Amino acid sequence: MYAVIETGGKQYQVKANDTLFIEKLNVEAEDSIVFDKVVAVGGEDGLKIGAPYVDGASVRAKVIKNGKAKKITVMTYKPKKGEKKKQGHRQPYTQVQIEAIEA
Repeated sequence: MYAVIETGGKQYQVKANDTLFIEKLNVEAEDSIVFDKVVAVGGEDGLKIGAPYVDGASVRAKVIKNGKAKKITVMTYKPKKGEKKKQGHRQPYTQVQIEAIEA
């Protein structure tokens, strides 16, 4: 059984025991979280697609940790103007493990 959930403006296809890196959520490590924005649920009995979400479907997950991704370098440059700017960015994330899909 699998589900497509929506969180942080993105959609993820998940199965039980999957580990995901999603946009940062305001929860602590070892907490449990329920995703109720389930776009689709598939399994042995076929595929259910919501309009926009599947009624009564939810996905339970456990938060493993919160952290920051590796640093990326952002460089802007304007030729013939002597203007350049170098920045670094580390995107915050929340790592979750999917426990169960209820549909």
